[in-house]
Amino acid sequence: MKCRHCHTKLQHVFLDLGTMPPSNNYLRAEDLKKPEAQFPLRLFVCDQCWLVQTEDFSTADELFREDYAYFSSTSSSWLAHAASYCAMITEKLYLTQNSHVIEIASNDGYLLRNFIAAGIPCLGIEPTESTAKAAKKLSIPVLQEFFGAEMATNLAKADLIIGNNVYAHVPDINDFTAGMKNALKSHGTITLEFPHLMQLILQCQFDTVYHEHYSYLSLSTVARIFTKNHLRIYDVEELPTHGGSLRVYGCHHDDPRPTTQKVTVLIAQEGQNGLRNLHTYHAFQDKADRIRDHLLHFLHDAKKQGKTCAAYGAAAKGNTLLNYAGVTSDLISFVCDAAPAKQNKFMPGSHIQIYSPEHMRQEKPDIILILPWNIAPEVTKQLSYTQEWGAEFATAIPHMKVWKA
Repeated sequence: MKCRHCHTKLQHVFLDLGTMPPSNNYLRAEDLKKPEAQFPLRLFVCDQCWLVQTEDFSTADELFREDYAYFSSTSSSWLAHAASYCAMITEKLYLTQNSHVIEIASNDGYLLRNFIAAGIPCLGIEPTESTAKAAKKLSIPVLQEFFGAEMATNLAKADLIIGNNVYAHVPDINDFTAGMKNALKSHGTITLEFPHLMQLILQCQFDTVYHEHYSYLSLSTVARIFTKNHLRIYDVEELPTHGGSLRVYGCHHDDPRPTTQKVTVLIAQEGQNGLRNLHTYHAFQDKADRIRDHLLHFLHDAKKQGKTCAAYGAAAKGNTLLNYAGVTSDLISFVCDAAPAKQNKFMPGSHIQIYSPEHMRQEKPDIILILPWNIAPEVTKQLSYTQEWGAEFATAIPHMKVWKA
């Protein structure tokens, strides 16, 4: 296998999580009687451009099915994040009714609806039918296609191209980047948000690894990819979302805007934290294994004490964690999730049943393991009523933590 960006032969395994199903392939009751597709989940690191990437086994159409169940609007904190971004970038770039905005992977319209409300013309590009339909109901124009260099040549050029948590999901990162180049006006701006590889490593966020994430990105590597495609990162922000993300600002390579000092400083910081040192990557597996072992010890100990355990949030990261640890319904009775598209289905691999949040109030579990640990404060607040029966909350990443509401 060769590097997705620079085509160097990949030799260094960063993380091996064994074999598991795609993390968003939620099952219906009738699916439980059928064989479940599973693929090896291994990460390699390129020792030339330092792109961390999955081993190729599954294709995009297997991962992003028509019934794809992730709807961005389910999270109130993510909606607030999107609204704040839209207000900020509108002012920063002086966007008006004469501007044009493109969002790649626009999902259910969680973000573009803010531009629609402001009267700013926009277009969503979203390959999954279920989420594209939801966006169209909000009167958002949507192209139901995968984004790439060829299709981008047919788009009206944009003042702003947005890609939130999509850059890591594309199998051909060079083609995707070339597409942004093709669709961008001469003085336009690209903003991409993606989980920061440095935070994944520092906080051992191995559960954010899944087949749908083809790449795991540092600022220095993204800067290389942009440069290869005649683009340039001119600014960067560190964000708290998803356990630590970056928002990069890109432009054409010959744009007169200067590159900020923040870009230089953060690339240097990545080097200081070992992101361009193979030892950092070779040491990661043991850290992930320790987290898995601590979780299993916690769940088995709770079971011995006669405590009931449920989980909240049927998140992709939760599926990676549960499947790597081999957790099934004997240790976690059920999962609750606010997304109707996931309710009454079963978690891939573990086959734990998913219910609406109301089920938590009915069953009154002693322990609630929050799988999307990045929104634990939001979940704790939503489930504050569990203090009526003295329930405890827990998260496993970056280490086992237990608390009461």
